[in-house]
Amino acid sequence: MTALPPPSLAGKTLLMPNMSPTGSPLLVAALRAFGVNAVVMPTMNGLSLGKELTSGKECFPCQVTLGDVLHYLAQEKKRLKEAFAAKDYVYFMPEAGGPCRFGMYNTLHRIVLDRFPEFRDTSIVTLSTDDGYDSSAIFPREAAGPFRKLAFTAMILADVLDRIACRTRPYETVPGAVDACIAAALDDMGREIEASGAALDFSPLDRLAAETAQKAARLMDHSLPRRPRVGIVGEIYVRSHPGSNQDLIRTLEALGAEVVNASLTEWFNFVTHLNRRDAAQSFQACLKDLDVPGLAAAAKFRLVSRLTMQWQLKRQHAVYARVLPHLDIAADHDVAHLETYLDSGRLYSFAIGTEAGISIAGALAYAHDAFDGVVNVFPFTCMPSTICSAILKPMLLKQNVPYLDSPHDGSNQPNRDITMRTFMHQVGRRAELRMMGGSKG
Repeated sequence: MTALPPPSLAGKTLLMPNMSPTGSPLLVAALRAFGVNAVVMPTMNGLSLGKELTSGKECFPCQVTLGDVLHYLAQEKKRLKEAFAAKDYVYFMPEAGGPCRFGMYNTLHRIVLDRFPEFRDTSIVTLSTDDGYDSSAIFPREAAGPFRKLAFTAMILADVLDRIACRTRPYETVPGAVDACIAAALDDMGREIEASGAALDFSPLDRLAAETAQKAARLMDHSLPRRPRVGIVGEIYVRSHPGSNQDLIRTLEALGAEVVNASLTEWFNFVTHLNRRDAAQSFQACLKDLDVPGLAAAAKFRLVSRLTMQWQLKRQHAVYARVLPHLDIAADHDVAHLETYLDSGRLYSFAIGTEAGISIAGALAYAHDAFDGVVNVFPFTCMPSTICSAILKPMLLKQNVPYLDSPHDGSNQPNRDITMRTFMHQVGRRAELRMMGGSKG
């Protein structure tokens, strides 16, 4: 492989928020494979500071991530003393276009960091959904493409580890055995990504995914009956971050569910799908206006978006194909197919944007696949998730599928336990009726 130029962040430490216990470490390993000294910051330790320095109108992940970076920098300053230099750190905070408040996190975080003279020189690097998370802000152009491929593969592997855990943990013969298996696999994958991931030879990683599925399957008591399945949709940070969602998956498991969470990869495929749709619309508009320069640019973007989606789906299918012969984890949703759930009932449109579309469609796909309940997880006052709630509640009620809104703002919810138990009672009853043929699906 031809040697790539050093990344633009050479000599600095990139600070990665710990959004996902599996996804964040593997993404950091991908960054390190391309020469970036990246670390995953501990999470939730600085939440009180994050809340103190925000107004309360921001969504919860903004407060969590702000507290994380401030706490980490303060600990580094304490550890290094006079040797601490804020300019040696770069904070990674991506963004999204559209009306979601997520697009303004990095702006607010910049304002807050500037309030602390000792942290003003810490820069912020961002990737955006508007260009499909083009990583040229971190890497030179010739390295950006290969890194994106490795990063996407890392997200697939994180999803597979999560789904292996959720498929096997409720049935494990020895408590904690599955978690130990997943932790070991996460370490192995991280080392493999960092050591050889830049070569884009994914066969060792695919092999590790298959071996993990085999090992986890052997930890199950296969005589136990299948539990009711509960699907999770919602805002990507809160549903992926156990600290923010009050360990929702394990809570549901403790109450008798087998859980499937919407994947990280689903979001990346959704972004690429939207870019492909936008490129096609732009192409048609330029063609109508006889805008030749615009037509050429739109045609190029259209081709790149289509090829990117084809590669992503091929890579995703390759990993799942190695795992499924050993363990029947839930397959990931096909984003293009998800859109048909919206089109048929004119419920919503991907053209409107935000994650509302994919959450609504994902919930309806769970119902179609005979799941026994759906949970919509989101930050308190989240606009896209509020839209989801307004549409999904009556839709799923008509299908007799139990539905639960799970908003979070970091406060303890005194009625949470009884709400969860009531929901799981409904889920269990739905499963009984379905098994007897008394409920559709």
